[in-house]
Amino acid sequence: MGMNETPSGERVHIAFFGRRNAGKSSLVNAVTGQELAIVSDIRGTTTDPVYKSMELLPLGPVVIIDTPGIDDEGELGLKRVGKTRQVLNKADLAVLVVDAVEGISSWEEEMIRLFEKKEIPYLVVYNKMDLLTGKSEQEPVVEHTAYVSARTREGIQQLKEQMARLTSQETDEKRLAADLVKPFDTVILVVPIDKAAPKGRLILPQQQVIRDVLESGATAIVCRDTELADTLKKLGQPPKLVITDSQAFASVSKDTPKNIPLTSFSILFSRYKGDLQTQIDGVKMLDKLKDGDTILMAEGCTHHRQCDDIGTVKLPRWISEYTGKKLNFATSSGGGFPENLSPYRLIVHCGGCTLSKREMAFRIAEAKDQNVPIVNYGTMIAQLKGVLKRSIAPFADELS
Repeated sequence: MGMNETPSGERVHIAFFGRRNAGKSSLVNAVTGQELAIVSDIRGTTTDPVYKSMELLPLGPVVIIDTPGIDDEGELGLKRVGKTRQVLNKADLAVLVVDAVEGISSWEEEMIRLFEKKEIPYLVVYNKMDLLTGKSEQEPVVEHTAYVSARTREGIQQLKEQMARLTSQETDEKRLAADLVKPFDTVILVVPIDKAAPKGRLILPQQQVIRDVLESGATAIVCRDTELADTLKKLGQPPKLVITDSQAFASVSKDTPKNIPLTSFSILFSRYKGDLQTQIDGVKMLDKLKDGDTILMAEGCTHHRQCDDIGTVKLPRWISEYTGKKLNFATSSGGGFPENLSPYRLIVHCGGCTLSKREMAFRIAEAKDQNVPIVNYGTMIAQLKGVLKRSIAPFADELS
């Protein structure tokens, strides 16, 4: 990701679905004005979901997702259809492409039911309208319908405007930290620099929180955990808030006076993208774990793991020491979140900075539906270090 690019998790995810050769990939290219998708007369050319981050007017920063045909056949086809359906968990808007010549079929009807079940805004787009006569006599089959020709570009601009209206309805006013501070407040952000820290840059959650604080008109002061005590002494007045990397919770809590609110980057992301109360409740499972239980350590991104990686090394060690139990730990990363969660007694999830809000909400909902407690890294570490109550105090009015 370039320095000035909007992070993928903050972009509107627009997924295109359709039967093979409905002109779906041609429509993706027409909408984006780029050759993003492979176009061929051979049925089923698109084999896996293709993701592309871009700026698309009048929508702004988006991720365009082109999926395999929903009517793919054979064993490999079934796998492709499975991947196509997984895309629904990420999509903020679904665009269902229908061959206007062939009309709507049971495949499209099934997809519409899935959109509605998952409460995803959607458009049914009739492509190849240049091959039909009497287009004006067509009656919409659903509330949101569009008629276009990817070949002639007829109706493409109107389609983009419809997409923009639908996605704008999905935006909310949640903020990472800006709603916790006022203009001219001071916020201290504690960023440990150790062997696990990336060379020459801050990690994405830190970047995003700093940007949000600055947008609020507050002043962001960044320091290492080893300099926090001296930084606090040099300030003329206490900061409005201290935000720390969760791994430094214990030392930062010790160095931060009790009258100064304290939380972590990960807890802010739990509040911003997920369900903080549900993940606080998930902490209670720590005291119910038994020998032989399996905990899923889930991450939203894939990254090079360090020798003392937080998700696969540190947290499993801390959890085992805290509980005194002989536990098993499984891992998932990127888009590989398991559909069947029954093997797990607890899910410990990262903050989800690279995931869209919809996908993070889906994962939490799946855990709740399958009665598997879920907690994120920040709330888990806060509990393990004995500072959970203090770290969620800034949000007391929001919690039940």
